[in-house]
Amino acid sequence: MTTPFVKSRSDAPAGFFEVEAAGLRWLDVPGGVPVAEPLHVSPTQLATTRLHMSQPTESAAEVFGRRLAVTHDAGARYFGVPPDGWSGDGYIGTIPLPHALEPVESWGEFYANLRLRPYLRAAHDQGIHLNVIERICTRLEAGVYDDSSDEPCRIHGDLWSGNVLWTPDGVHLIDPAAHGGHRETDLAMLALFGLPRLDRVLLAYDETHPLRDGWQERIGLHQLHPLLVHVVLFGGGYAAQAVESARRY
Repeated sequence: MTTPFVKSRSDAPAGFFEVEAAGLRWLDVPGGVPVAEPLHVSPTQLATTRLHMSQPTESAAEVFGRRLAVTHDAGARYFGVPPDGWSGDGYIGTIPLPHALEPVESWGEFYANLRLRPYLRAAHDQGIHLNVIERICTRLEAGVYDDSSDEPCRIHGDLWSGNVLWTPDGVHLIDPAAHGGHRETDLAMLALFGLPRLDRVLLAYDETHPLRDGWQERIGLHQLHPLLVHVVLFGGGYAAQAVESARRY
């Protein structure tokens, strides 16, 4: 029997491991991307199935793209909703991630108020001018980037390459910040720090669920939240990248 993979943190904030386990269970949908199965969770520990790494391949990338579209299409009740089995806020990395505890009007409203503004004060302390981000928040609330075809999706929420594990059985996902969000958010996160064979992943995704026109031009908009998170977590080195991205919108 394979030994489980165990993460422990004696000073974990309330719900730190429990919301991660809830997110893994919520993302585990038929035909979607497999996840590290949560085996045991407590306030200070999470045990999951142990995954063994292998090299990325074209075929695995294609399957990942198709399965990710299926995961997203499993849907969510509304933008910002926490994963089933959880009713509070979550975490991204080691910092809080606000959830919408009741429905919001649009993705733009959710993104402005629960993904950008909560990090502005800390980001400002690292050198980001608030007016640059506030201008985008105003445009988001006005619906500039909303489309009637955008339905709340079941997204991983922190889908950088380190949370995509290539195994002999294909890609598995770990460490989610799962919530009801926009499918383009996960895709933009894959591109932020680079994913092997990303072009093949995106092509297979688009073949399974065609993306809305202009999605490539919105990548930077969706990357703005994780960039702000990185400014808060790691300091001002990411500030210039966040500001440069923000000024395009």
